[in-house]
Amino acid sequence: MIVTAAAVAALQVGFKKNFQSAFDATRPDADYTKVATTITSTSKSETYGWLGKFPKMREWVGDRVIKDMEGFGYAIVNKDFEATVGVSKTDIEDDNLGHYAPLFQSMGQSAAEQPDDLTFGLLGNGRTELCFDGQYFFDTDHPSHNEAGGDIVVSNVDASGAVDNPWWYLLDTTKPLLPLIHQERKKAQFVVKADPNSSDHVFMKNELLYGADARCNVGFGLWQMAYASNAALDGDSLDAAIESMRSLRDTNGRPLNIKPSLLVVGPKLRSAANKTVKVMLDANGGSNANYNAVDVLDTAWLA
Repeated sequence: MIVTAAAVAALQVGFKKNFQSAFDATRPDADYTKVATTITSTSKSETYGWLGKFPKMREWVGDRVIKDMEGFGYAIVNKDFEATVGVSKTDIEDDNLGHYAPLFQSMGQSAAEQPDDLTFGLLGNGRTELCFDGQYFFDTDHPSHNEAGGDIVVSNVDASGAVDNPWWYLLDTTKPLLPLIHQERKKAQFVVKADPNSSDHVFMKNELLYGADARCNVGFGLWQMAYASNAALDGDSLDAAIESMRSLRDTNGRPLNIKPSLLVVGPKLRSAANKTVKVMLDANGGSNANYNAVDVLDTAWLA
């Protein structure tokens, strides 16, 4: 094959189709969509000061009570991501291109899975990364309130297990805003630098460049909607996590109505998670009080 601009343009169409088909097939089923709300970004970063308030309905007596948004200054800065593949000009000349189709399909799959990698990586680092209130996302002393509306501190983490125990996470995914945020500035797109006549890279390296790039990042939503534990995963530890989350209150002492709905585990805890909430009878043949209490997300993106 003679490597002309027209031939390269035709190859680009095929490579892009390989990329896009794999991307489209992977993205709808991605695990991150179950725990993170995607928010479209329009600038270099986005600030989420409004995360400090839970607006709730009240009886309208007298004037409206305006719920000021606390300016915590929690910002998510977009980052650039890329993946690049060099296609040998010699392979094009020899029409030796069959092995490139799965390569670009893999690139499309990787681009679609990148938010999974970012989201669950952040969840796993929640004990050392700050959220909107200036505390670690999973911390022992988040500012909160008691039944009288008084200020107290509460914990959304249980580190009582052995140091090498795997961590599991209980999330409320019933609200409009999920516990994590996937901020998308520019969706992953297929790009090319492959002019066979004027490209310096083609001239020097004898290869045409194809790739994908995106701008995005991830961050934390409301810590009240998440709980982390490395205690042995069983009915007792799950009960303790559920009770802790459901006891949270707003500034007036009213329940926040947190509804733990999703148990997130890595592969090491798949069996324990299913035994805890997906079997009707316990080990002694009695009824399992936590049967179907929450859904289970077993994701490979958690170590």
